[in-house]
Amino acid sequence: MTTGTRKVHDFCWINLMTPEAERARAFFGALFGWTYGEMPGVPGGQLILVGGRTAGALMDLGAVNLPKGTPAVIGVMMKVEDADAAVAKVASLGGRAEPVFDVLENGRMAMCTDPNGAIFAVWQPKKQAGMDVDSHAHGAPSWFETITGDLGRATAFYAALFGWTPEEQCPVPGMTYTLFKLDGVPVGGAMPALPHMGDVPPHWGTSFAVTNADETARRGVELGASLCIPVAEIAGVGRFAMLKSPQGVPFHLIEWAR
Repeated sequence: MTTGTRKVHDFCWINLMTPEAERARAFFGALFGWTYGEMPGVPGGQLILVGGRTAGALMDLGAVNLPKGTPAVIGVMMKVEDADAAVAKVASLGGRAEPVFDVLENGRMAMCTDPNGAIFAVWQPKKQAGMDVDSHAHGAPSWFETITGDLGRATAFYAALFGWTPEEQCPVPGMTYTLFKLDGVPVGGAMPALPHMGDVPPHWGTSFAVTNADETARRGVELGASLCIPVAEIAGVGRFAMLKSPQGVPFHLIEWAR
């Protein structure tokens, strides 16, 4: 369980990019109990609050300055001490990065792409330190993993960039899963794209903690979501599922084993 302001090199924020922002807020509010706060100076953006704690932002794709055709997605951000130095390191390790820019007085950030094509962002905090929600609270961003085309390359990249310690696991026969730890605490993972996933591009996915995966998945469908992966058990971890919101945002549920 992670609580309080996240450490340097931990996941510190999500940006849920969606069309039909008003309907999306209603959907996730009904599903996870999210409430929302104002983000002055950020057109189409509202803070995502879980139990009054900050978890990220919900952004209206129609109001932000992004390339036409940008898909509905949940973007992840990792905290760094120096965004410019992080961008230089991304490039030296075979990734790509856009120029660093200031987000008002909140912090400095840059969009990055790992060597396999998964997009993430780095965040150097100023006034906005990032999420402080309990990672096991219902509706909180709780786990992050990259689906990737070259597991070894992704593992080496993130270990060098963030100092994560990788551990190989075999949750199911014939599949290797890499667990990333920061100072001995698991923060995320990586797994290869599997045949049943189809032609899925490398990406980072976000799982939200729930108290009951079966009930939440059922409620999501009632609210108009598509059930992409039915609820299933991961031995020793918990129960998970994948859904797509009515606006097209893919996300995961995780009911942690007790």
